[in-house]
Amino acid sequence: MHGFTMLPQSQLRPLLDAYAHAVATRRRIVLAGAVLVLAAAALSAVGAEVRPHVFWANLGNFGSYFDRLTQLDTGARVWADPVSWYWGLRRWSVQLGQTLLIAYVGTVTGAALGLAGGVLASRNVTPFRALRFAAVRVLEFARTVPDLVFALVFVVAFGLGPLAGVLAITLHTAGTLGKLFAEVIENIDMKPVEGVQATGGAWLSQIRFGVLPQVLSNFASYGLLRFEVNVRGAAVIGFVGAGGIGQELIVAIRRFYYSDVSAMLLMLLVCVMAIDLASERLRSRLLAGDHGA
Repeated sequence: MHGFTMLPQSQLRPLLDAYAHAVATRRRIVLAGAVLVLAAAALSAVGAEVRPHVFWANLGNFGSYFDRLTQLDTGARVWADPVSWYWGLRRWSVQLGQTLLIAYVGTVTGAALGLAGGVLASRNVTPFRALRFAAVRVLEFARTVPDLVFALVFVVAFGLGPLAGVLAITLHTAGTLGKLFAEVIENIDMKPVEGVQATGGAWLSQIRFGVLPQVLSNFASYGLLRFEVNVRGAAVIGFVGAGGIGQELIVAIRRFYYSDVSAMLLMLLVCVMAIDLASERLRSRLLAGDHGA
């Protein structure tokens, strides 16, 4: 074994002191940051009127409501009579399918618009500052306005039905994915783009052959993740008449049809879980293929 030489105490002591000082400084910074976060949380709780005593006092009501969801009108548990529990299975299945279609069409259309917006908002591939500014502002507006608000506007404009839901999902998806796509594009290797440009390729050719091959797997992964989110969103915007199972669900909630509410929630939960599992596998394969390439 090779020995090691200890520094003289006169040289070692300043180093140890400097290390101890650095550790103490870092601890003070972390402590100060934690105090600021807790203080901000406390002030936010006051502003949002968060009252823990009210929460604890009414926590039993929350549990009793979910207990009521597991009971039929006869008082029996829902799993004791599945036929009565899912008396509206055919109609609910059609509405759930409509929710999936709303989410799918909205995701595909929104992803296409988000791709265009993401390219235009990227600093490294769009040289026109005014165009970039306009694209960024449009994407900000689209993702800032909640899809539920978009749905309310489109219901007023186009009437009740799936069209309002598709338009709401499309706009919000375009804004969200456009931001993500722009960030991915801004981190690509510019050499392929410069190569296409050097051969005389137009701007669209640079995007098609220099940018897209580098980012398609990430785009597909983000699109699949957004589809999962949009399935849940499509169910919620149905509350305002934008089509899908949400319309039936809000009626059951308002009329206190507890077993119907639990039946539809379970269908939606199973559907979302299946989509999550399938899209997770697809995303893993896409990212694995991208890293392998």
